[in-house]
Amino acid sequence: MIVRIVFVIITVAVSYVLNMRQPLFWLYPLVVLVASGGIVGFEIWVKSFQKENVTKLFKGFIIGLVLGAAFSAIVRSFGVEVTPFLRVIIYLGMIYLGVALFSQLEIGMGFSQAPARKGAAPESLKILDTSVIIDGRIADIIETKFIEGILVVPKFVLDELQQIADSSDSVKRSRGRRGLDVLNRLRKKKDILLRITDRDFPEIPDVDSKLVKLAKTLDAKVITNDFNLLKVAEIQDVEVLNINLLTNALKPVVLPGEKMKLVVIKEGKDPGQGIGYLDDGTMVVVDSGKRWVGEKIEVTVTSVLQTPAGRMIFAKYEGE
Repeated sequence: MIVRIVFVIITVAVSYVLNMRQPLFWLYPLVVLVASGGIVGFEIWVKSFQKENVTKLFKGFIIGLVLGAAFSAIVRSFGVEVTPFLRVIIYLGMIYLGVALFSQLEIGMGFSQAPARKGAAPESLKILDTSVIIDGRIADIIETKFIEGILVVPKFVLDELQQIADSSDSVKRSRGRRGLDVLNRLRKKKDILLRITDRDFPEIPDVDSKLVKLAKTLDAKVITNDFNLLKVAEIQDVEVLNINLLTNALKPVVLPGEKMKLVVIKEGKDPGQGIGYLDDGTMVVVDSGKRWVGEKIEVTVTSVLQTPAGRMIFAKYEGE
C-alpha cells in the first residue's frame, strides 16, 4: 500500500512540475491523479481474483481481440468504411463476447479435466481431507455409489500427504503411502470423477482452515473423519460428511434378549470374562466366557453400553 501511495504522489508531482507553466496547469495533475488511482484500483481488483479466473479473463481478452480484428476485416471486405468509433464498438463487443464465451467453456474451476460421467452432478463437489484419504474407507464407500458427484483433492492436501509419506517415522511414512495408494485407486476408476485443484490460500497457514475456505469458495462439502475439522466447519456453515459418524450409524442395532453367535477371542479384565467382536468391530463382553476362548458360541445380549470410544455389548453364554 505504501508503494501504491508513493506511485500516485510521484506521478501527480511530476505532472504538476512539467505543466506548471500551462494555462490550466491544475487540470493535468487532476487527470493524472484519476488515471494513477484507476491503475492502482485495477491492480487491487485483479489481485482479488483467483489466478484461474485471471487466466480466463486474459485468454478471453486475447480471443476478443482476434475476433475483433477478424470481424473488422470482414466488414471492410464488403466495402463498408470502418470508422474509429465503429472499430472501438467492434473490439469492445468482441472482447466482451470472448470473455463471456471462454468463461462458459472453461468449466474446470482450476481442476484437472476429467471426462464427464452420465448421471453425475457437476455442481456436487466433495472435498477430501488428508485424514479421510489416509483412512482409506472412503474408497470402498465411493465404489458402492452411495457418494456421487466430483471428488476434489486440493494441491495443499497432496503436499501434506507427500510430506507424511517422506517422514522419517516409519508409521507416518506407511500412512502417507497408504493415502497416496488410495488416491491412485480412485484415479484409476473410470466411473469416479477425481479432480485436483491448485487453489490455495497462502495467507492461511492451517490446512483445516484452508479446506473450510475452499469449501465455502466452491460451495462444496468436506469429507473427513477429523472431529475438530467437523466442529470448525459447522461454525462456518460448511457441510461436512463424517466417515466415523456414517460408520456408527450403519452399525446394527442390538437389543437385550437377542441372540448372536461369535468367537471368543481372548480373556476379559474381570475373572471368568471372555471377549469377542462383531463383524463391525464392536466388542462383546461374555460373562463366564473365559473357558470358551477360541470357540464359536451362541450368547444372549444382556445390556448395551454406549461410550465415547464406541459401543460395548454385554452378553452371557446361552448354555449357562
